[in-house]
Amino acid sequence: MSPLRMAAVRDVAVIGAGPVGLFTLFALGQAGLDALVVDALDVPGGQCAALYPEKPIYDIPGRPSVTAGALVADLVGQAAPYDPLYLLGRRAIGLRQEEEQFRIALSDGSEVGARAVVVAAGAGAFGPNRPPIPNLAAFEGTSLFYAVDDPARFRGRMVVIAGGGDSAADWAVILAGIAAQVVLVHRRPVFRAAPATLAAIERLVQEGRIRICAPRTLAGVSGTGARIEAVHLADGAGGQEEVAADALLCFYGLAKDLSALAGFGIAAGAAGIPVAPASMQTMRPGVFAVGDVADYPGKLKLILTGFAEAARAAHSTLALLRPAAARHFEHSTSRGDPAARAANV
Repeated sequence: MSPLRMAAVRDVAVIGAGPVGLFTLFALGQAGLDALVVDALDVPGGQCAALYPEKPIYDIPGRPSVTAGALVADLVGQAAPYDPLYLLGRRAIGLRQEEEQFRIALSDGSEVGARAVVVAAGAGAFGPNRPPIPNLAAFEGTSLFYAVDDPARFRGRMVVIAGGGDSAADWAVILAGIAAQVVLVHRRPVFRAAPATLAAIERLVQEGRIRICAPRTLAGVSGTGARIEAVHLADGAGGQEEVAADALLCFYGLAKDLSALAGFGIAAGAAGIPVAPASMQTMRPGVFAVGDVADYPGKLKLILTGFAEAARAAHSTLALLRPAAARHFEHSTSRGDPAARAANV
């Protein structure tokens, strides 16, 4: 008897809710398999949702340009007719097998059951790189954020953004249109962002919508309860200044971690998880891997590659779980509208 609480049982458990994991849910639904997905982040989308939801992507077939956020929303909608179960804000930390079922331990103390597993973990579980200053936990989720899920919450607010890459620069431009003021903090005066974004920042600085504090680093925050009232900056020469703020956004990247997969029995290494490209199955029968985490000779780490791998893994999973089922290839047009078929189930 397992000591863990059973949260759910499905045909297939998908580990990772990035774009490839989300398309895997659709591909499994097309194959007639029900699925659940586990992800460490609180929202679907993986890196796309956490790092650059407003960043355009140009290599999605049939979409000359689509923002990462819009792509994630479309993928969630595409899988929706098959009613996948989302278990977000928790990590898959262990895998064991009991007879014909895998049991996947989750970081919240529960577990899920599935007859097959598809790992779509990208570069691993993600968590924000937090600045090394005290008392952050008291403000997190209320006035201190590492991602933006609802820009409207910053309307009319004094916002400090820390970071020097695309995420910090993009959100500085976006929030400058709705916040009372945006202060952009970076340890160097040079930002690592797209030229068009930097040009927009320069224009917004001239308009007084963005103030740049660089070179500066975060030295601390102060406030009342869970509300930030000021951000303290250090200039590297012993001086400090205090900036009034209602909110602090920290974009120092995400910590990537594949260590949880070490106990899955699938030989996860620095290059990813070795798979047989014809089936996407790992060295452990019943466990498949797709997307950036999957490794084989000639692998291209592109979203469109991951989509094709998801379809291959879904067909392989169907063959494993339902060997007597007819498995001739069907185009989606032959299968009909997923929403209509789901309504008739």
